[in-house]
Amino acid sequence: RINGEEIPDDDLACVFTEVWECVERLLDAKTLASRPSFFEYLTAAAFLHFARAKVDFAVLEVGLGGRLDSTNVTEPRVAVITNIALDHQEILGSTIPAIAAEKAGVIKPGRPVVSSCEDPQAREVIRRRAAELAAPLIETSASAEVTILRSLDGKCEFDLEINGEVFAGLIPPLMGRFQVKNAVAAVAAAQQLARQGWKISPAAIRDGLAGARWPGRLEIVAEQPLVVLDGAHNPAAARVVAEFAREQWPGKHLRLIYASMRDKAMGEIGGLLFPLAEKIYLTSPNQARAATPEEILAATRVLSKEVVLEPEPARALEAALRESGPDDVILAAGSLFLVGEIKQALPSVLPDNVRLAAQAALEGH
Repeated sequence: RINGEEIPDDDLACVFTEVWECVERLLDAKTLASRPSFFEYLTAAAFLHFARAKVDFAVLEVGLGGRLDSTNVTEPRVAVITNIALDHQEILGSTIPAIAAEKAGVIKPGRPVVSSCEDPQAREVIRRRAAELAAPLIETSASAEVTILRSLDGKCEFDLEINGEVFAGLIPPLMGRFQVKNAVAAVAAAQQLARQGWKISPAAIRDGLAGARWPGRLEIVAEQPLVVLDGAHNPAAARVVAEFAREQWPGKHLRLIYASMRDKAMGEIGGLLFPLAEKIYLTSPNQARAATPEEILAATRVLSKEVVLEPEPARALEAALRESGPDDVILAAGSLFLVGEIKQALPSVLPDNVRLAAQAALEGH
């Protein structure tokens, strides 16, 4: 995205083709040992697109880990490490310190790093690496004081004092108390950039938080019934979704549409999400890595719950909508691939009375 606009299809085709042709030349010349991964192709295409557009500033999200990630060929003005939990253990390591070491790979010599890690072991790994590289470390737990004022429809209003600046009455549009921590990390990063000479005023920081959007993270796409989408593909994400559901929807009839990739901790995630629902629809996105509904059922414990095995996510959504009243909640969670397929299906399966609201949500209004 540039200035909030997704890359046009023709531009994507152009830069991707150029990257592909470059890879073919390097492979033929035997100067490239192996073909890049799909994510590496996309990253290179994005870099080329940003360069052609002469962007003033680019924000990059690491794909996996940090140390060996394809985005990590850059020299960032500031690095941000958010909370660390167990995920992708087969690649990043089986312990929090091991994963933290991979994440700490984004720290560069002399460049500031903002950390909102809560785990003591992870914090120690990041502190040690920052010290080794003489990188200024800003830990939000020590530099920020947050006062939660109120919760309104799942969104938190809060006061923030950080590094000598005060921001009163901040209300990011993202739902969930955990988003306050992410907002604080974003403010701390913006402050570091401002200190390097970038023209980022407190008013710009406030406006940036107010305009934040995060598709697929407690995203409301329809109302009456309420339809909420969340990636929640690891236990840490599922835990905050479960906490949010218990806080925001007590006493509501909730139907859960759940899917997972085969390599995820389905048993643990199911143990967190399944108790929320009175009915569970197990489904499977059109991905080779996706677990079948039968595999999910075998890997999870469903105690005294009504379970439907429906391989097609669109049909699972149709069934949940059919059986839900206007005050009920439908939560689709467990994979961003599921979120994508549900979004594609929405215009054709939603009842007319909620279609306009869903379309507005999809368009980001």
